[in-house]
Amino acid sequence: MRESSTDFAVKIIKLCETIKGHHSLTNQLERSATSIGANIHEANYAHGKADFIAKLQIALKECYETEYWLELFVKSEIIGCDIAKDLYNQCGTIRRILIASINTAKEKQ
Repeated sequence: MRESSTDFAVKIIKLCETIKGHHSLTNQLERSATSIGANIHEANYAHGKADFIAKLQIALKECYETEYWLELFVKSEIIGCDIAKDLYNQCGTIRRILIASINTAKEKQ
């Protein structure tokens, strides 16, 4: 999960470097996408099960936010559907893993 979220963040950073203008929007996309991996990384060093779950829940919220920004970029024709499709899929995969991890951690709590 850590590697997937890092790879995803790198793709988003590279995408944002290609977008001219729209600095405030690309900033939001970069912030939410890179926060996913940062929170997953932090979860590995959590102070306990509750802290671990909380970090993963933050990462999950950031996934949903990132999906919103990608949708906005597509609908605004800032990026094409072909570019967004891979990113949607990668973000969705991370989201599903996060949900499963959160549910498992809650069951074991």
